[in-house]
Order: sequence, then C-alpha cells, then structure tokens
Amino acid sequence: MLCIYNKNTNPYFNLACEEYILKEFNEECFMLWRNSPCIVVGKNQNTLSEINKDYVDKNNITIVRRLSGGGAVFHDLGNINFTFISNQKETFNDFKRFTVPIIDALKQLNVNAEFSGRNDLTIDGKKFSGNAQYCYKNRVLHHGTLLFSANVKDISQSLNVKEKKFEGKAVKSVKSRVTNISSHLKSPMKVEEFIEFLMNYVVNNYAESKLYTLTAEDIKNIKRLADEKYSTWEWNYGSS
Repeated sequence: MLCIYNKNTNPYFNLACEEYILKEFNEECFMLWRNSPCIVVGKNQNTLSEINKDYVDKNNITIVRRLSGGGAVFHDLGNINFTFISNQKETFNDFKRFTVPIIDALKQLNVNAEFSGRNDLTIDGKKFSGNAQYCYKNRVLHHGTLLFSANVKDISQSLNVKEKKFEGKAVKSVKSRVTNISSHLKSPMKVEEFIEFLMNYVVNNYAESKLYTLTAEDIKNIKRLADEKYSTWEWNYGSS
C-alpha cells in the first residue's frame, strides 16, 4: 500500500488528486491531506441549496464537488482528510473496515473513538469524522474527515443547517454535536504532529506499506484535472 502525505492545501488539486490516484494507479493507497477553507459537496447535491452563499462569498470559502455521495462538509486547515483506495470491490459500503486504523491509532493516544451509525466516528457521543465512498471499476475510494482543531463557527455558518431537530442558534447546535480530537488529547499536539503520528502508525502497522511522494509527472496530471474539472462552474454548480 502506497502511503502519501499530500501537503498541497488547494481543494481543487486535492479532489483531483484522489481521482487521479483512483483511476491511474494500480496499487492500494492511503493518503492524508488538508484543504484551505472550503465546502466540499456530495456528488449528487444541489450546491446552492447546501451553502450559505453570503457567508461563503464574504469569507472567500472555496466550493468544490467530490466524487462520492453524502452531505456537504466544511474543511479548514484544522481538519485532516484521510483516503483509502482499495482493490477489493467487496469492501464497498463497508465503512467500518476503513475506520479501524483511525480508531486504533487514537487508542495509542488514549483517545477512545467509536464507529457510530452508518459512517461516523465519535468521541463521547460527539462526531469528529464523517465518511463516504465511491467505486470505480474494481477499486473503492473511501475518504473521511478528522476534525482536529477545526473552526466550529465556520462549520455552522458556512452551511445551510436545515434539520428542525437542531434548536437554538446554529453555532450552539453544532458545538453540541461535534468535537475536535485535540480537545481529548492528554498532551497537546499540533495538527502537523498528529498527521505525522497517524501516517507513521499506518506505515508501521499495515503490511507492505511504504511511503510514496507524488512525482512531477503526477503533479502535472493532477493540476490538469483540477483545471479542467474540479475548478469549473460546470462541475461544482452545474452538476446540481
């Protein structure tokens, strides 16, 4: 399994990177990455109905659509994204399988995380990770968020929260149901330190795992895909 720490924080590049690895590589992969402030909408969503456009425009928040289904999510540099790409098609819809490495790694830091519902991870009942999948031929792409030190205010105000079950102000509502990993650590860690810890854990605990650095050719092809697809109005809004 190729293990990639993608340090690029451009949302268009990073979503293109996932598709490029899924479709152009043969090996199974694990990747960690972060986005600058953006909203990532599910493949089948109506973008304008999911976002608070006034807030998004005022705060220069990027909008990008992903390959997988599911709901819209806010990313910032306090959120870590993880991606597994598997050659075992039977793992499609097996969300729990791909979250085991995350749960096990957190145990090493004395943080008790649990798989909850269909595709969430929680600590003390509060969500810190949502997951989604996409299948291409015999390859399965599984990706998830990891709230580490994310800005809860931006999470709540950049998205249209429609559910009637949330009472009171949106920020208060979001705070009551999400949590950051950093709040549960016995010893403080910077987000970069946590990424390094998580990458080392996967490399050292999963057979035939090896670090891989994107080549100049990889980067050129990913940038082309980002320019031609992921940064376009047609993909991000017109596909609604």
